[in-house]
Amino acid sequence: MNKDVILDRYARLYEIPFQLAKLGHTVGGFCLSYQRHDRIKESHDALPGRLHWESRSLGRLLLPNLLSYPHTLLHHLRDFAPDLLIGASDIPHVVLSAWLSRQLKVPYVVDLYDNFEGFGQARMPGMVPALRKAVRNASLVTTTSAPLKEFVATVYHARGQIISMPSTVDKSIFRPMDRMACRMSLGLPANAPLIGTAGGLYRDKGVETLYEAWKIIKERRSDVRLVLAGPVDTNLALPLDDRVHYLGSLPHTRTAELFNALDVGAICIRDTPFGRYCFPQKAYEMFACGLPVAAACVGVMPDLLAQTPSCLYQVDSPESLANVLFAQLESPVTAVVAVDDWKKLIGSVEPKLVELVRH
Repeated sequence: MNKDVILDRYARLYEIPFQLAKLGHTVGGFCLSYQRHDRIKESHDALPGRLHWESRSLGRLLLPNLLSYPHTLLHHLRDFAPDLLIGASDIPHVVLSAWLSRQLKVPYVVDLYDNFEGFGQARMPGMVPALRKAVRNASLVTTTSAPLKEFVATVYHARGQIISMPSTVDKSIFRPMDRMACRMSLGLPANAPLIGTAGGLYRDKGVETLYEAWKIIKERRSDVRLVLAGPVDTNLALPLDDRVHYLGSLPHTRTAELFNALDVGAICIRDTPFGRYCFPQKAYEMFACGLPVAAACVGVMPDLLAQTPSCLYQVDSPESLANVLFAQLESPVTAVVAVDDWKKLIGSVEPKLVELVRH
């Protein structure tokens, strides 16, 4: 997600352990970084419970450290003595959690914040079968969307309960704010109609459709500006135009300002194994800010926008996206979507985790 789980305290990979600790549990977060950095050991304020994080890096000795990590972590977990394990973030960590649960003789839960079969790791031999086996044998599986829940049930044949638990947002950050103040803060034009998006600006995420739609929009309306923020695909150039504003990669506090500065936000998704089962974080971020959207009609988005189908555009169609953006600029339609906070979301799942331990 282009965020550091511990340092940025971002999204569900942080909020699940944090909110469980806030409910009174003692929680340990153990991370393996595939990049080089110093070892991290720190405790976070999460009263009445406790939350401790540890992160190790594979460093320069990539293969030796990778091979030794499972037994190193097992040693730490024997001291920690968990009642329950939660495996998340990617295929290796889910598979590792299944192995650790057998060694420790405790139940384990798998959290799928995306369809991991859409990750690059899935192309490595043996990864997909190992993932499916680990998910199938988990005591409980949480998925980021209802389509992914159905996929886990019908393809993985999961034996445990499956719960659709979409990623939500920090509503103290993503909330309606003064548009002009946000535009001034970001250095954006005060009076021009602004369309745009934030997040990974990658071809496989569908942003190329927005770039192509911009070619149509800029010819038909001379007043509209395009605003973009996020990491850039090295194989997909940003639109080169004096009416395009690229803000770089923003922290999520500033992303909230961007969504409040825009007139319409674009939610670009492709009809791929990733896109069909993901829950785009930016959707809830935009909804929480009260931003009118133009969203790809794929995966979970048709259900979320069932009451406002005019907000949906045909997947991979620049013409369709341009038409929805034009319509939203002329007569904005704001989708009314209930966005629960992390406290409520995790609080609804916590009793099921406690029940697993008791049984």
